[in-house]
Amino acid sequence: MRTSPTTVLIVGSGPTGLTLAVDLARRAVDVRIIDKAPDFPRTSRAKGPNPRSLEVLEDLGVIDEVLAAGSAPLPMRKYRGGVAISDADPYAEARPAPDAPHDRPRLVAQWRLEEVLRARLAEFGVRVELGTELVGLAQDGSSVTAALAGGGEIEARYAVGCDGGHSAVRKLLGIPFEGKTDEAQMMVCGDVEVQGPDRGLWHQWFDEDGAVMLCPIPGTRSGWWFQAGPETDASGAPVPPSLESFRRLFAKHTRLPGDLLTAATLLSAYRVNERMAERYRAGRVLLAGDAAHVHSIAGGLGMNTGIQDAYNLGWKLARVASGQAGPALLDTYEEERLPVAAEVLDISAERLRATLEAIKKPGGGLDSAVGPGTDGLGSGYRWSSLAASPGATPRLRAGDRAPDAPCRDAATGAPRRLFEVFAGPHFTLLGFGTGTAPALREAAAAHAGELRAYGVDAGGAGGLADDGGHARAAYGVGPDEDLLVLVRPDNHVGLIAPAGEAGAVGAYLNGATAPNGAALERA
Repeated sequence: MRTSPTTVLIVGSGPTGLTLAVDLARRAVDVRIIDKAPDFPRTSRAKGPNPRSLEVLEDLGVIDEVLAAGSAPLPMRKYRGGVAISDADPYAEARPAPDAPHDRPRLVAQWRLEEVLRARLAEFGVRVELGTELVGLAQDGSSVTAALAGGGEIEARYAVGCDGGHSAVRKLLGIPFEGKTDEAQMMVCGDVEVQGPDRGLWHQWFDEDGAVMLCPIPGTRSGWWFQAGPETDASGAPVPPSLESFRRLFAKHTRLPGDLLTAATLLSAYRVNERMAERYRAGRVLLAGDAAHVHSIAGGLGMNTGIQDAYNLGWKLARVASGQAGPALLDTYEEERLPVAAEVLDISAERLRATLEAIKKPGGGLDSAVGPGTDGLGSGYRWSSLAASPGATPRLRAGDRAPDAPCRDAATGAPRRLFEVFAGPHFTLLGFGTGTAPALREAAAAHAGELRAYGVDAGGAGGLADDGGHARAAYGVGPDEDLLVLVRPDNHVGLIAPAGEAGAVGAYLNGATAPNGAALERA
């Protein structure tokens, strides 16, 4: 049976698929999201959003719920031979900054983050369709037909595979998933109930012949994430995860009674996989998240890279689907995100190497997995054809992440952050200085509905006062300089231009900048 057509079909309802669904739904794009699982998973798996993902979740309107659902990262206690050796807090010196309000990740169970995103999606009248398995894909010049187990079909204008490392979408498209699996680097994992250890710490027992790590799951009374090197049998083969095996590993490395561990669920065995899809788009079908790339868990970048994939894709897919831009805009998704995934592979591999080296010595632990690049704040798209503007400041170039800054509403005097004016599905034009006022008026009038324009220290109602100079400092704009900065809906800088060049803003919004300098095709 064929159901009513939809605009976008999303396959997979993990954090990546849900982020994309929320972003599209808030842009009034008709979307369906399916998942083959019969029930929503309770797996804790990824340990939470990093600072850049927190910025994404703030824009999507769920930051308060996410912060309430989790906790700050915990200090890490490292043991050797069952004896506490040292404590470490890799975020001890971190502080929120005017341009970056989130200075550390948030510890949140994946199932809880998914609950928050599903609740937000339901506000737009969209719900995940469980027990709906994709088994076939066909497409032509105008639509995609998804064949379902049991004989049903869904027709959509576009489809996005957010269905994990074993992606059915990627396999049906025949897209190679190049890389490697390190069979020697194996870990057994699960959610366990444990009595005894202090829940204010992330406990890490590292011995020469193995390890056990226990991190408390926020929002639970006695739930913990359990990670360990597996037991091996007489032949040297790894023993599958089980409650009995976890108890033996727990007793061996902690020197505590094994029966303190009373339950073990959602058991899995993890091997280090480093793979990337050869391409992210095949016609009207795209890939995001683990369907497009998988990484070492070191640095906690897998889920976060997927969330940020979805954030990059959402506004582009919405503009194409609504006829505001031609299909060529979708090519910039791969152009921008594939190099980021390659960089993340390098970062996570380096963090894994550093961690494996650190734990050889007493006192080494998972704090070595935290390092440059793991906060996600440095990722930008300077190479992109959507960042072709020659304009730049000493701090920013087109393609960079747009910084936050505390300002005031010029009319009311109320505090107002730049992230607050960015929030939503629109482009934002900042005009620094009074000389930008004509360009702001012209751009706002010509692009009403898709652009919001704000003068920064430009005078007039509806503007922003940069009393502390934080906005000018973050954007590298001198105290007497007049400058236009166009911010994309995914909070990256699209254009930096002199005060009088309102035409450059219009050209950008009309799709004048495209891959290889070609004009974006109008739908």
